Amino acid sequence: MITVDDLIDRLESEAAADADPATTPDVGIIMGSDSDLPVMEDAYDALDDLGFAEQTDFAEAPDARFTYESYVVSAHRTPELMYAYGETATDRGLDVIIAGAGGKSADLPNMTASVAHPVPVIGVPVQEKSVDSVIGMPTGAPIVAVDAGKSYNAALSAAQVLAREHDAIEERLVELHDEQKAGVADVSADLHDLGLDGFRDR
Repeated sequence: MITVDDLIDRLESEAAADADPATTPDVGIIMGSDSDLPVMEDAYDALDDLGFAEQTDFAEAPDARFTYESYVVSAHRTPELMYAYGETATDRGLDVIIAGAGGKSADLPNMTASVAHPVPVIGVPVQEKSVDSVIGMPTGAPIVAVDAGKSYNAALSAAQVLAREHDAIEERLVELHDEQKAGVADVSADLHDLGLDGFRDR
């Protein structure tokens, strides 16, 4: 059985490996519990849509140039793991972290932002009641946050951060945006041209 100490040792070992940044995860996805996964899966989908690949082995990067990883990290049940994740983020090659948490005390995103600084953290309130907790950072300790449940948008924001240095990501973001616009145009034309009944029956 893997222990929290085992995971901390893994993170610290990876941080000490001095790996080529081209082979390390660019985006980290963390969540307070696996019960948050149904909401956070949209972040995976967005990154997949942009051509990222999931990296499950730090030493064996997938063929894709841009990758992401994920962990369950509880600010309350495993604070030592949260600290290790945040403190090793830069040395492990992460450029941005997406952190999701639920409940009224959704502290993972803002605590991670405090520890991982200056690595940007994008917070995802998993539930409506989590919003105030996620966005409630004091002046001087910034966090970017999306609306409750919008982990897809969090991943797009993470990609926008990376796009400032990587033209390939910027190009894919533009392509995805154009695809989404085209989808709206198709629906609009169908609704107009087919009428309500025809649109419902299509």
